[in-house]
Amino acid sequence: MDLNKNHIIKTYKANGKLLLSGEYFVLDGAMALALPTRFGQSLSVQKIEEKKIIWKSLDQKKNTWFQGEFIDGIYQKGSDTSVGRTLEKMFLHIFSKNKNLNKNNFLFKTELDFPRNWGLGSSSTLIYNLAQWANINPYQLLENTMGGSGYDIACASATHPIIYQKQNGIPFSKKATFNPTFKEHLFFIFLEKKQNSRTGIQYYKNNVIEKESIINRISIITQRFMNATTISEFNHLIQHHENLISSSLQLPKIKENLFSDYWGEIKSLGAWGGDFILATSKKSYEETKFFRKRLSYIF
Repeated sequence: MDLNKNHIIKTYKANGKLLLSGEYFVLDGAMALALPTRFGQSLSVQKIEEKKIIWKSLDQKKNTWFQGEFIDGIYQKGSDTSVGRTLEKMFLHIFSKNKNLNKNNFLFKTELDFPRNWGLGSSSTLIYNLAQWANINPYQLLENTMGGSGYDIACASATHPIIYQKQNGIPFSKKATFNPTFKEHLFFIFLEKKQNSRTGIQYYKNNVIEKESIINRISIITQRFMNATTISEFNHLIQHHENLISSSLQLPKIKENLFSDYWGEIKSLGAWGGDFILATSKKSYEETKFFRKRLSYIF
């Protein structure tokens, strides 16, 4: 492969995401509060002589976790057929939307700066970066490939907390005023278990029928999250939100399921059962001792 220095390299970067409120119901129009993370994923695109696309994906330790080859966007061979077919689906959508793009002669390289099992958006950051390269709508690429509400796409380019809502099916996001005075009492904790978002979404679609009143109530809680002035008020809102989701999905809350002896409040972030949680505490860093006895990562 000729990596001539004169060949053009373009680089794109997207932020990861955390969903503070509105999980599941954001799919159907609930107002959600979301945070972009400093961790994300980069994509570099380089022209090559070969009449094909060569793809290489690196994790945060620069180890290759997927590599493959495509011709005209069609998967030819690689280290993981499932990943290759997913990328094929993305390429085919991209080439159908931007017919001026060359379908071959590219080396794509992605690089995560968070562990793959963290669930901060390895798929959404990829979709956003590819859409930027192809100059197409990232929300349409998401809808026609992975699916989802799109809040993670909005976070990919955000530099601040956002309010996200689908209004008549159209994604809408804006800067959120969320900088609580009690932020030193908020902790994000990785449960060391990655949850499949698509499985969680399908469970929601299959089991929740009456949504309208819950959507309205969650939207109100989201607004109150941003206006909370004390940790006690914020804790009350977490309780209310967790109770709504738990009763709607008929699933136990993460606190009663795993951390019933914790003194503060705990909220699931995104699909229930894995990835990250938000923990609150009025104590001075005693919670780090509590969670580190059970888990290895807290920040």
